[in-house]
Parts: sequence; structure tokens; C-alpha cells
Amino acid sequence: MASLSPESTSLLAAEPGPVKLDWTETALVIIDMQRDFLEPGGFGETLGNDVSQLARAVQPCADVLQAAREAGILVIHTREGHLPDLSDAPPAKVERGAPSLRIGDPGPMGRILIRGEAGHDIIPALYPLDSEIVIDKPGKGAFYATEMGDVLRKYGIENLLVCGVTTEVCVNTTVREANDRGYRCIVLADCCASYFPEFHEMGLKMIKAQGGIFGWVSDSAAVLEAMVEALPTHATGGGKRYIS
Repeated sequence: MASLSPESTSLLAAEPGPVKLDWTETALVIIDMQRDFLEPGGFGETLGNDVSQLARAVQPCADVLQAAREAGILVIHTREGHLPDLSDAPPAKVERGAPSLRIGDPGPMGRILIRGEAGHDIIPALYPLDSEIVIDKPGKGAFYATEMGDVLRKYGIENLLVCGVTTEVCVNTTVREANDRGYRCIVLADCCASYFPEFHEMGLKMIKAQGGIFGWVSDSAAVLEAMVEALPTHATGGGKRYIS
């Protein structure tokens, strides 16, 4: 398996402009690609959403995930969910709206958005390897009440390739949190999705507006091309490597 060398850098095509990445300081972050959000009977559907809208992001995510694994790039998955006693779920969150099922209620895949239940887990197409990091978060952002910051510091990460759902909620929240902490975020447009296509488009526009106020927007094709260019012709080892 090829691995990135310490000097591996790429100029990644993105908006509002290309961004230079040191791949040894870059992590792939896949946000909340969970059964409760993407599959029928999950929490997303109980809110009245068409979960098929999120399916378009699965294959692009899978392509980038496979490439990251082959390159030895740090991979982080996140899952939104709560403790079984709901002690980390504020009433304002649990009681909002008028869904057919609420957080903690029994559903077709176990209790809705409860850690350890089948619906809380990541979809099979993107399932984490044992060697990959999974961060459970009680909120929309990946930094709130989690070890995300500690993990990124441990591995010397400066750049985040961000994928997942939904574009305007958990993806945008995480990007804004990361931006405030000094990380460069590149959101991969086709690797993200929303139940509302117009929210997806506006969520991306918000990130790249005003010269990239929160980050950059690219896509899976650009990232895959950049990864191929950065990989050494022959894997000789010696680079920073996260996946065996």
C-alpha cells in the first residue's frame, strides 16, 4: 500500500481559489453518515424528510474514503447521538418540532439517536475500519463536548477534508467550529448532501463566500486527482502513516 511522504503537497482545485495542502497534516472527516439519517425508518424520516436525497453523497464519500485509506491519511468518522439516559440531550433539542418519533423513542432500528443502537451506527458502505477514529458527539458540531481537538493536535493536523450530512447543519457547524480554531477546511461538495437541495447549495455558498470566510469548497474528483499526484511512484515507507 502506498503512503504519503513527509513532503507530499498538492495544489487542490477549489473555490474561491486553489488551496495548497500538506497531506501529512490533512485528515478526512466524514460527518454523521448514520443509518438514522440516511435510511428509511430513521430519525431523518421521522422529521418528514426524504432520506433518498442523502444517498447521492454515499458513492463520492466511499471513493474518497478508499483513496484516503490507500494513501495513509488520517480518517475520522463522527456520529451524532446521546447516552441512553438522555442526560446529554437538552430538552430544547428533544422536544423540538412535531416528529412521529423523538430522540430516545423506540424505532425500527432501535431507540432513535441513542449510542449503541443500530440506527446510530454508520451505514455499511462507509463503515469505519477498526484502526479509524470514531467520535461520538451530542451536538451538531464535531468539537462540542468531544475529543476532536485533542485528536487533531495529537496527529499534527492542520487541514480537514470535510464530507457528510447534512450540509447546512452538522457539516456547516463543524466547519465553523474548526475555522474558529484555526483549521483549514475544504468541504467536498458532492460528498455532502441535505434533505433540501437548496439548503445544500446555500450551505456551500456560505462557506466559500467573502474569499473563503469559513473555508474552501472542492469535490471528490479534484481530491482524488490531487492524491494520485502526491503519491510516490513506489511505496518505500518513511512517511507519516495512520492506517496499517
